[in-house]
Amino acid sequence: MDREIPNSVKRKRIQKKLLLFGTTGVSVFVFFIIVSQFMKDSISLTAIEVGEVSRGSIEITVAASGKLSPLMEEIIVSPINSRILEIYKNPGDIVFEGEPLLKLDLASVETEYRQKLDEREIMKSKLVQLQVKLDNTISELEMQRQIKDMQVKQLGNDFESENYLDSIGAGTTDKKRRAQLAYDEAKLEQRQLDQKIENEKRNSEAELNIQQLELNIFEKTVGENARLLKDARILSPKRATLTFINNQIGAQVTQGSEVAIVSDLSRFKVDAEVSDGHREKLNVGSTALVEIGKEKLTGTINNIKPSVTNGIIQFTIIPDNSENPNLRSGLTADVYVLYGRKQDVLRIPFEKQFVQYGKGVYSVWVINGNRAEKRKVSFGESSYEYIEVVSGLSKGEKIILSEMDKYKNRDIIEIK
Repeated sequence: MDREIPNSVKRKRIQKKLLLFGTTGVSVFVFFIIVSQFMKDSISLTAIEVGEVSRGSIEITVAASGKLSPLMEEIIVSPINSRILEIYKNPGDIVFEGEPLLKLDLASVETEYRQKLDEREIMKSKLVQLQVKLDNTISELEMQRQIKDMQVKQLGNDFESENYLDSIGAGTTDKKRRAQLAYDEAKLEQRQLDQKIENEKRNSEAELNIQQLELNIFEKTVGENARLLKDARILSPKRATLTFINNQIGAQVTQGSEVAIVSDLSRFKVDAEVSDGHREKLNVGSTALVEIGKEKLTGTINNIKPSVTNGIIQFTIIPDNSENPNLRSGLTADVYVLYGRKQDVLRIPFEKQFVQYGKGVYSVWVINGNRAEKRKVSFGESSYEYIEVVSGLSKGEKIILSEMDKYKNRDIIEIK
């Protein structure tokens, strides 16, 4: 038969069950506390950057991107088809004006130049020969004219004598007529000879001019060959830094191909570009701010390319202090071109995340006590220092300027 369970045993069983339920309840409670703390959104105030809404003026700018390049840079190209025989300098070397950088094979160019020099001397000799020949021809005609002058003078005397004899009855009319005819004929021959001399002089002058022009043209060809030969020696055009050189000995180079670049690395410019939608905001002479890392330099736009490539306008900025020792060729830069100013507007400190899409409405985290609340805020113009607040914020309010993308699905976060 069944026996009754003692009360002490019953109490022990009840105590075990209570202990089990209590332990489980505490574990569940602790778990929920941990999970709730884990799931609760919060951020440390020391981990974020905070900006305050203020009122004041704002210089309106358009943002662009740029890259530093030497202000003065010269590309040296090969003036001939040749090959590289020797290399005298390496990239990074300081070179001086007239200093050779490399040597090209100039055998064919030098041979052609010497041939041109010989041809020039032959043309000069032919010009001298022509001058002598023409001078002799004119001299002979001048002698003939002198002889003809004496003949005319003699025939004139004869005619006067016959005319005198005829007047006193000692001569005949026939002799007088023959004397006059000979005299008139000699005078015609004299005028004919004068015209021939004049024509010969003009013809000689024309022939000499033609020969001289041909010689001058050839002189230019010789000068071009001399320049070509000089350029083919690949000399540094000025004192600068050699930033590139084709150092492949034996390599073939074609006429017009790049063989070296020398740059003045003491002064720089900024090659910038921006969307063509901002074209009307760019003007030569406009002030610009160039930000390179922690360096901020003011400068001036000195050139705007008229063409548009893939919707991009390119322009050049000369920094006011283009000799800044921290500038390096190839460094990227943020560029802000000033084109206007607004007075007495609400503004917040500049932060790129708010202007990456230009004007418009953005979700901003506004600090309210010990938490941050997401709010829609409309932004307007911007500068390198401030962003205009059109609506959504009041003076004195503080917002989070740091990147908050990981909280994009939250509306409220706690601030620790």
